[in-house]
Amino acid sequence: MVVILTLFTLLFKLLSLPLQLMEFVGIYGLYKRVFPFMVYKISINYNKKMHDKKKELFSNLPEFAGPDGSVRLLEIGCGSGANFEYYPSGCKIICTDPNPHFERYLRKSLAANDHLLFEKFIVASGEDLGAVRDNSVDVVVCTLVLCSVNNTERVLEEAHRILRPGGALYFMEHVVSDPSTWTHFFQHVLQPLWYYFGDGCEVTRMTWKDLEASKFSDLKLRHIEAPLIFIIKPHILGYAVK
Repeated sequence: MVVILTLFTLLFKLLSLPLQLMEFVGIYGLYKRVFPFMVYKISINYNKKMHDKKKELFSNLPEFAGPDGSVRLLEIGCGSGANFEYYPSGCKIICTDPNPHFERYLRKSLAANDHLLFEKFIVASGEDLGAVRDNSVDVVVCTLVLCSVNNTERVLEEAHRILRPGGALYFMEHVVSDPSTWTHFFQHVLQPLWYYFGDGCEVTRMTWKDLEASKFSDLKLRHIEAPLIFIIKPHILGYAVK
């Protein structure tokens, strides 16, 4: 099986060579303008299938409200704002994403969720949230983001830094499947092409290990099989308290 996996993975790496060349010469950068539109459309379907899971995940979010009774929330890699409908009324939102072209779709989602109070949109990667002060937010949200960041450990450190003591990081991420499954096999085989389709997304990450090794004091994490296409069925979700 290992030999077959290696051969098929090599084949798909060869098939991705034109995409690698496009990235090398800078042409692939144009995809970053198209990607936000794709995410906006895909997120609608994702939310339909994951509605109950998201609703359950964010159900206790008000428990982390600040002294004034409201929740000041920062979302890392906010994308098109697919999580907004699950946030409590009066929630103060700071949005960050390294792709500035998401702002157009982000504002569409904000217009449809006027129960939220929008503070600002910061163009920044999750590894560098220097524009946000230490201990300044009640909640950090990170969904379908840790699959594509360059340094997961650094993103978790930044989330921990900007959270006030007692604040929480909420997460929902697809992860690599169990090695005994065919899903695991195809995740590794298709990864070279999936990387470019998903703008750096990797389906072979064991993100739960990074969360378990992070500085958070209390981690509530569970594994689920999401009602999605096989390659991203394995998910983890939960929250971690500072």
